[in-house]
Amino acid sequence: MSARLFPALLKYWRNRHGQSQLDLALESGVSARHISFLESGRAMPSEEMVLRLVSVLGLSLRDQNEALTVAGYAPRFPEPELQEISPEIEWAIDRMLAQQEPYPMTVLSSDYCIFRRNVAAGRIFQLFMANPPRPDQTPNMFALVFDPAQAKPFVVDWPQVAHHMLARLHREALQNPGDARLPALLDRVMQYPDVKDEWRRPDFSAELGSTLSICLRRGELAVRFMTTVTTFAAPRLVTLEELRIESYFPLDQATREICEKLHLVKPGSSQASIGLIDQTSQESSP
Repeated sequence: MSARLFPALLKYWRNRHGQSQLDLALESGVSARHISFLESGRAMPSEEMVLRLVSVLGLSLRDQNEALTVAGYAPRFPEPELQEISPEIEWAIDRMLAQQEPYPMTVLSSDYCIFRRNVAAGRIFQLFMANPPRPDQTPNMFALVFDPAQAKPFVVDWPQVAHHMLARLHREALQNPGDARLPALLDRVMQYPDVKDEWRRPDFSAELGSTLSICLRRGELAVRFMTTVTTFAAPRLVTLEELRIESYFPLDQATREICEKLHLVKPGSSQASIGLIDQTSQESSP
């Protein structure tokens, strides 16, 4: 099985990166003849050779594990649950979540499940939710934006935001073929209403900046945020490499005031939060 799978996988990744056999040979420090033998199955790579080639090709840790497996070796990079990662990393994430207050911050998996968030994120999302998910459900960022029962009715310029998010998701699914969760998420998103036919195919013409601006409006209440994503460098763990920390920064004074006033509300006081926000909206009205 390894004699068939690894040659096909190596050729696939080399072509994906637009490299000839000679290009890959020069970058990895081996002969073009050896690369040819590896792709034809006439030679089998050592574990060190697999790691050298996948490193040159820039594969994710998940895809590097797949390459090792199909070559007949054990995966090299662990994928522990987030709570099983070192206490130092856990402490760093907790600090980032706390430091971002009173503005929202979420911790996302590669398929955009929200498994950690700070207090500000919970309070802001709650205000713009038609029907909040059950406590036992793991929220998903795409479900929040695309599901009419969640935040979709309150997303200003929803078609532009939805198109931007789907264009990015298409590219991430193509760039990470070893992560089956991404195409599964794409399939789920396509089931939501108002997804245009042209969004079902990758749009490589869409300009995807490093940030995303989003405005949420519910009646007189409106907030505007710019979002940025932070990732861990040189993680050596699949879980950490795929972890995304999304920070929300207010784009206007009204949003800053709403976040600051929400920060003063005691936990569990949802009605008090709404009353406080209503007051803020009235004060901000001309």
